[in-house]
Amino acid sequence: MLRSLQVQPEDVVDVFVYVTVLNLAIEYLPAVISESFTLSLLTAILLKLSLELVLVVKARAVTRFRRAMTVRTKLTAGLLLWATAAGSKIAVLELVNLAFGDTVRLGGFLSVTLLVVTLLLSRAAVRRLLASGHDATSNPAVANPAPSS
Repeated sequence: MLRSLQVQPEDVVDVFVYVTVLNLAIEYLPAVISESFTLSLLTAILLKLSLELVLVVKARAVTRFRRAMTVRTKLTAGLLLWATAAGSKIAVLELVNLAFGDTVRLGGFLSVTLLVVTLLLSRAAVRRLLASGHDATSNPAVANPAPSS
């Protein structure tokens, strides 16, 4: 089931990560274009929403694959997983085109794939970094080190 539609702190962090990665892609990949920072921010929000949906569909496909007992159901679940992976990139391209037209371009399938993988890896890295920082500050020895002589 999808979690509440209420915005969580990690959602805001994800959008910050996405807008940073997206703007780096805009700067260094000629095929990725956004006419303004506002459009790149809105694109990052659209990417966040669409990738969350893709992750839900992918998780369900993986669950189906793991639960499959016969070769036929394994193949069907594998095909669903592949279609989710490939189709999600095409869906992202189409969503961005529908929402922003020619003012935002994410390039083709390859650049979108690279962008999506980078977004997800960056998101995971930042979440891990923040989680480890939270652990460090909750440790009294780290948060309040003993004064040195």
